[in-house]
Amino acid sequence: MTTAEEWVAAFKPRPLYEYFDNSVKTYANRPAADFLGRVWTYKELGALVDTTAAGLAAMGVKPGVHVGLCLPNTPYYTVFYFAILKLGATVVNFNPLYVERELAFQARDAEVRIMVTMDLKALYDKVEQVRQEKILDKIIVCPMAGILPTVKKVLFSLLKRKEIANIPNDNAHIRFADLQKHGTSVTVPKIDLDEDIAVIQYTGGTTGVPKGAMLTHGNVSANMEQMAVLFDDARPGEDKVLCVIPFFHVLAMTVGQNLSVIFGAEMVLQPRFDLKEMLATIARKKVTLFPGVPTIFTAINNSPLTDKYDVTSLRLCLSGGASLPVEVKESFERLTGCILAEGYGLTETSPCACANPLSDESRAGSIGRPVPGTKVRFVSIEDGKTEVPKGEKGELLIHGPQVMKGYWNREDATRDTIEADGYLHTGDVGYQDADGFIYLVDRIKDLIL
Repeated sequence: MTTAEEWVAAFKPRPLYEYFDNSVKTYANRPAADFLGRVWTYKELGALVDTTAAGLAAMGVKPGVHVGLCLPNTPYYTVFYFAILKLGATVVNFNPLYVERELAFQARDAEVRIMVTMDLKALYDKVEQVRQEKILDKIIVCPMAGILPTVKKVLFSLLKRKEIANIPNDNAHIRFADLQKHGTSVTVPKIDLDEDIAVIQYTGGTTGVPKGAMLTHGNVSANMEQMAVLFDDARPGEDKVLCVIPFFHVLAMTVGQNLSVIFGAEMVLQPRFDLKEMLATIARKKVTLFPGVPTIFTAINNSPLTDKYDVTSLRLCLSGGASLPVEVKESFERLTGCILAEGYGLTETSPCACANPLSDESRAGSIGRPVPGTKVRFVSIEDGKTEVPKGEKGELLIHGPQVMKGYWNREDATRDTIEADGYLHTGDVGYQDADGFIYLVDRIKDLIL
């Protein structure tokens, strides 16, 4: 078995946009994204990434610039994500359900001056309020109608007109179509994989004050490769991945979107969680891979709707974000015939740190073993330093190439969280058994994943 040190030594991190560019070349005519029935190929998404990058460059987006994404799961998210990264700039994810006060705090804290959002009143109006507070300079507005299938576009225009925001014609507002008018040529800067921040991903602590975890290209690249090893049964160029967890969540970003890109998989995008729509989509698209959270798997288990749809195409499912109850795992596997494995991670670890094998070796009640290249140790809850013997309970510490660079503008919090030797305090209490499987039993502090 490869040791963590050997895996890290062999691992060659890459700028994140290179994964996307490689898949555009390899899987050019393969479906990349399905949004409510409209499909884009990798070649089509690639063309949009290039024109969007050129438009952003014309706006002054470059290394050191932080661009906010306040978007539901749509092709716009993927296009802007990789366009921003191609310019060496930094993505800052925003929860579209945040109220104006929360959006304003995060935008100010992360020094975001440009925000990308939709032309839906429910999103745009909040973002515009933040701009009027002089926190944002520019808002890039993406039209909902522009990504709908023809029939749904007509119905949307007729029935949902009142949901569309009134966008001013001024220099502060950039329409997506206008962003596409700057050609495709951009200067791609050299990326320092260990230093250049790809994503500032916000998390929280016991105080409830969000902190921005600085995830470098190397961090996220490592976690993509680590998860690619875990999904060793993936079928490149063939799989269909259900993306219902919102991409602003780090699990969805890394495992839903980025892992799909590595495998040339088709992302089946769900802009919001609707159980009936989700089940119908699994049946219609014959979805094969599904990263989710325990509440979604519980809903599938408990709903009478599940019997009305064929979900047997599901092959591999990964649960993260919270502890997966044993009975939920067992019920879901009986219902679907699909492996449901539990994983574990934090925003600060890009996010995946441990995971069960996606096979019959998966152990109910365990968060699994450390993913490749990752080391763990357990320390005394009392002093946070003294290592406890294997099998005894202690705080879980994590070391690996996916561990964040630190917290944005919070050096004290960074020092409190990451030891001098690179081990990250998780605040979770547990133990590791003789086979390397880890079990969590308590929590020292509450982190919002």
